[in-house]
Amino acid sequence: MSASIEEDLIHTFNGITFTTRSSLELLRSLATFEARDDDVLLVSYPKSGTHWLAEIIMLLHPSKVAITSPMEFGDLSKLEQLDHLSCKRIIPTHLDRNMLPPAFKLKQCKVIYLLRNPKDIAVSMYHYYRENPNLPTIDNWSAFCEMFLKGDVVCGSWFDHVLSWEENATDKSTLFLFYEDMKKDLPNVVKEVSAFLGADASEGEINEICAKSSFSEMKTNTEKENDNPNQTVCALTSNRRLVFRKGAVGDWKNHFTPKQNRMFEEVFAEKMKSSKVAKHIVYEF
Repeated sequence: MSASIEEDLIHTFNGITFTTRSSLELLRSLATFEARDDDVLLVSYPKSGTHWLAEIIMLLHPSKVAITSPMEFGDLSKLEQLDHLSCKRIIPTHLDRNMLPPAFKLKQCKVIYLLRNPKDIAVSMYHYYRENPNLPTIDNWSAFCEMFLKGDVVCGSWFDHVLSWEENATDKSTLFLFYEDMKKDLPNVVKEVSAFLGADASEGEINEICAKSSFSEMKTNTEKENDNPNQTVCALTSNRRLVFRKGAVGDWKNHFTPKQNRMFEEVFAEKMKSSKVAKHIVYEF
């Protein structure tokens, strides 16, 4: 892929890389976007399991909420679409907290932040870049691993993203969840989300939601979701296709060399030394 074509796929705003599906006009206009008191933000770094969590929330609130595609994905018409929604809005975003429209902070809107271990995210993003013609060409895993550690990927640095949102970790309006907990104990996560959103789901309803939103069930239903442009919450694609690969915990071990792992651990230790949530990250079961 030529350099000029690659430039048409990505651009930079506030030092962070975005796909060109996030227009500069939209990104600039986010600062004045009006939040509502009952808005819920579903926040994550890409490839953290956002679509999975969105499905759970949808099952907790059947026909009562609208889950949009990420607020930063599209052109200026995106903000108009969000404004015209008459029901409760669940708004996904991969934005760094420093880029979040101030109105959400002023209104103390509820935030669910989904965190996944960065080694598996790096591997998942690598395969996503490789499989997606709408993202720049990646030569090999080694090159991508270095790009990821430097934050030279779509949505910027994982480390900076987590740290920016961790500043709100003790706020009662913010719920931090871990992808690995969803894989290990989904019923407990669903119960936690239900309580946080005031959904008051019964034990039977929680079990039913878990059955409908298991990773295998979600992967089976992917084609249905791909046919509905209003359902996708995937911000990296420009053709709206959702990709469910493995969803595994620990797949990084199939890609990282010992040297790459040491390098990753060194960067992690330096950048996340003041982080409390980082201490709870699980890399394998």
